[in-house]
Amino acid sequence: MSSIPKNEQNQKQVQILNELSKRKVVEHNSLISSIAKMDKTPLKMFELAVSCIDTEEPPKDHTVYLSKEELFAFFKVSDNDKHSRFKQAVENMQKQAFFKIKEKKEHGFEFENIVPIPYVKWTDYHDEVTIRFSPEIMPYLINLKKNFTQHALSDISELNSKHSIILYRWLSMNYNQYEHYSYKGGRREEQVEAYRNPSISIRELREMTDIVNEYKLFADLEKWILKKPLEEINDHTSFTVTYDKVKKGRSIDSIVFHITKKRRADDNSYKLEDKVYQEDKARKAETEDKLAIEAMKSKYTTLLLENMLLSPFEMQDTKIMAGLQVHVYPLYDELKEARGLNGLKTHLSYIASKQEGYSKRNVVKYLKTAIEGYLATIALQDVEQPERANYKKPKTRSLEVVAKDFLPDYQDETSETEKEALRRLEAEIEKKLRGEGLDHE
Repeated sequence: MSSIPKNEQNQKQVQILNELSKRKVVEHNSLISSIAKMDKTPLKMFELAVSCIDTEEPPKDHTVYLSKEELFAFFKVSDNDKHSRFKQAVENMQKQAFFKIKEKKEHGFEFENIVPIPYVKWTDYHDEVTIRFSPEIMPYLINLKKNFTQHALSDISELNSKHSIILYRWLSMNYNQYEHYSYKGGRREEQVEAYRNPSISIRELREMTDIVNEYKLFADLEKWILKKPLEEINDHTSFTVTYDKVKKGRSIDSIVFHITKKRRADDNSYKLEDKVYQEDKARKAETEDKLAIEAMKSKYTTLLLENMLLSPFEMQDTKIMAGLQVHVYPLYDELKEARGLNGLKTHLSYIASKQEGYSKRNVVKYLKTAIEGYLATIALQDVEQPERANYKKPKTRSLEVVAKDFLPDYQDETSETEKEALRRLEAEIEKKLRGEGLDHE
């Protein structure tokens, strides 16, 4: 394998070692609930590969790139035999591993058997590993708007059995929904609590963990599918999980899990139970919604769209629109006051021409920084060239003030005839000025 050109390297998502702890795995819930026909190593390798996917910018040709150094660190492998073990794991994944996915459709269930990673390429003299996902698995990994789960890659790395990984993913799926509906609403209280205390039948548990024909005695199932996996999960992940056995007649019919999340220094999950915090959060959300609506109505939003400084997708983001209304649009008012509407249009046209390579942007920060810099420039211009400061146009005059120019005998108290004339005048002014008052370009 020849050396990779520098520009191509930049395009490839080769992750650095110290980012492992920060990475997330995002998967559709149908994939989480599927039957993973593979042992722990291929399953963990799949999770590692998925963590390399940028869900907003899907990988070209369904391909991601990682390093052997990263692989060995993830698997905590340091012995001399690690390369041959890696080779064996790749071969097992490609020859044996697949997901058996069951999805409910309008007229019944749909079943898919998907080999997730059919192609892996590496050399013994280069650090890079190429992993290509199958086209069939990609809908379960990208463009996920709903029914998906996000969990920490670092949690997966610490689990040492297939069953603990499967159970952890399923518990994460449920707890994710608990957190989502606790914040967003949309479910009754008992429904939300059911996500934190999920139930699964023994039959479903056997299917999900791929042990339909194993551990016939419940005592064995409990030991290898419940106790030992939960011991790993409790020791090495962000969850603490207990369970209760539910009987139907004389036999165990189902399991109810009880999930709590461990408190971290940067963890705010405890606030889910804080009613004052929740009420304050609701008030802030309401204020944000109102600001976003104001921004939607603003002529500045139209100008941003026309200059492709704001996309229709960004326009749907309440946080972005509220940020524009609070942090950017008041500064546009200042510029309009100083240089008129044409001055603002010139500014927007200029920064639009300079935004190349600006893909993953913070649009509010970008526009705010640009206008602050320009306002500082024109303030200096006004000091150095006082005549330019005289360019400032007067503030928009009220209708009554305008009316005085057209109705010389106008008084504070007007007759019905004069009021009708004012109404006609108002309509005429609005027609001519298109809502811009007298400060139009």
